Amino acid sequence: MSTKLFVGSLPWSVNDNSLKSTFEQHGSVVSAKVIMDRDTGKSRGFGFVEMGNMADAINAIRALNETELSGRNIVVSQAKERS
Repeated sequence: MSTKLFVGSLPWSVNDNSLKSTFEQHGSVVSAKVIMDRDTGKSRGFGFVEMGNMADAINAIRALNETELSGRNIVVSQAKERS
């Protein structure tokens, strides 16, 4: 079963493809999406990555949380459902 991760503090230069390639180094990626502002079309600085299984998700969190990506330290955690 796939697991969704929240990725925060993304640099403005990161897009869906670069986000996906970053996480593919740590397991199978089902999807990767940088959230864009509806009005400006620019990145809102966060996104979501869906990993193929829980083991890959845990591996990605351990490997990437608080690490540098294009000059900024990113935050990676398991995504929480909206209430």
